[in-house]
Amino acid sequence: MIQMTIVISDVGIKNQAATTIAHIYVHDNPVIKSLHHAVNVTFTEAELFAIRYGINQATQLANINCIVVIIDLLHAAKRIFDSSVHPYQIHSAIISRELREFLIRD
Repeated sequence: MIQMTIVISDVGIKNQAATTIAHIYVHDNPVIKSLHHAVNVTFTEAELFAIRYGINQATQLANINCIVVIIDLLHAAKRIFDSSVHPYQIHSAIISRELREFLIRD
């Protein structure tokens, strides 16, 4: 049986302060809800952080073999896998490492 977790992330910026939220569900049950605030970051950086945090938390859950990430910004998701964009390489490297460890585990 497939054990799936769903990561839903969203970002909002108001008065130059970013708020990121990540919801993580397993079998329609909320498992983790996280809210972070940051200043002096771009919208894309905040979105990548929310995705990175959600994936990090999802890969730590036991018996999960499928992760679905739902975001509202395709532009940020494309940045994850674009290694030529220097400011976002740290997010890309960490997400890649966490996903690699997750995939090797099962």
